[in-house]
Amino acid sequence: MASNGIRDKVAIIGMGCTPFAEHWNKSAEDLLVDSSQAALTSAGVKLDDVDAFWFGTMNSGWSGQMLSRALKIDYKPVTRLENLCATGSEAFRNACYAVASGAVDMAMAIGVEKLKDSGYSGLVRQEPPSDGTKVPITAPAAFGLLAPAYANAYGLDDETLKDVLTRISWKNHYNGARNERAQFQSELPLETIRNSPKIAGMLGIHDCSGVSDGSAAAIIVRAEDAHLYTDKPVYVKALSMVAGPGAGPMDPSYDYTSFREVVACAAGAYQQAGITNPRAEIALAEVHDCFTPTELVLMEDLGFSKRGEGWKDVLDGAFDLTGDLAVNPDGGLKSFGHPIGATGLRMLFECWLQLRQEAPAERQLASIVNGERKIGLTHNLGGHPGDCVSFVSVVGSEPSA
Repeated sequence: MASNGIRDKVAIIGMGCTPFAEHWNKSAEDLLVDSSQAALTSAGVKLDDVDAFWFGTMNSGWSGQMLSRALKIDYKPVTRLENLCATGSEAFRNACYAVASGAVDMAMAIGVEKLKDSGYSGLVRQEPPSDGTKVPITAPAAFGLLAPAYANAYGLDDETLKDVLTRISWKNHYNGARNERAQFQSELPLETIRNSPKIAGMLGIHDCSGVSDGSAAAIIVRAEDAHLYTDKPVYVKALSMVAGPGAGPMDPSYDYTSFREVVACAAGAYQQAGITNPRAEIALAEVHDCFTPTELVLMEDLGFSKRGEGWKDVLDGAFDLTGDLAVNPDGGLKSFGHPIGATGLRMLFECWLQLRQEAPAERQLASIVNGERKIGLTHNLGGHPGDCVSFVSVVGSEPSA
């Protein structure tokens, strides 16, 4: 697959992100105003300076008019799109391509979701008509299949695997407790996580990400124009998106120890960005930890750990704030929350803060401060194991040499 990319052709000059929470007193439109205004202020530009908008939401509004009405945009192109839980990332990818092509000078990518108003604890949406042969399964049950499959493949007993999953949740709550925008801002004891009420299979409540409301936005220009707006732009190194054929559940060779879509997506991103050793080159990775076994599997699919050894790296603290490669330093989906249309852009917001050395001191990464590493990665997926879409971006604080 050709993966030429647009390395260092565009840059982010401003970002905004609302707190992710139960925003009972705000509408989706209110959240869009909040994140867009924060991004515009960050970039030092006005709404009228933005030439076009890419707006991501799963289920909180229809057409580009939702954004246009909320922001009072005067007769400019607004594209509304959706790509499951990778919706925010898809908005960003399309906005970047529009700027890189020369079609527009400045674009905004923005995402929003209001999930708490439904009154349900999970994701609620109208499924499209089908032939009725698709097996109904909840998200916790689907992703819960990863846990026993991983244990069986690599010889882990249930107690050891539970230690690993608990450690992942503990890490993300530890990081989220240091993030004023996170939905859950409290550290949790290991035993509390380990003994939480069961949801599906081995997964307890604290193995599952939060359902929340929120919005995030980014403003993108051509790289050569970035310093007209800020002395600390963040350059886009890679944008990789793949959609799988959905064959996993029907394929006897699929063993639920890997997301094939993620492997292909990561390979494309690393090719575009010129990365050969992601564990050693990347300062931080914001990954799609919708459930704790997802993060475990992703450590291997993204090349951060060798096959069958990701669990050891988790227990060794390799992905902690002070580890070899900080994973989800903002708390991830688990602690920050997961408003579908905003999540991918929220991940980029953490890269924005970290690479500009504007993250809170207690979670600002030393490898960036001391100049050892200058790039971050975001990973977003949507769907179920064996049947999903995947996105990987790589961004950096400097143009490539």
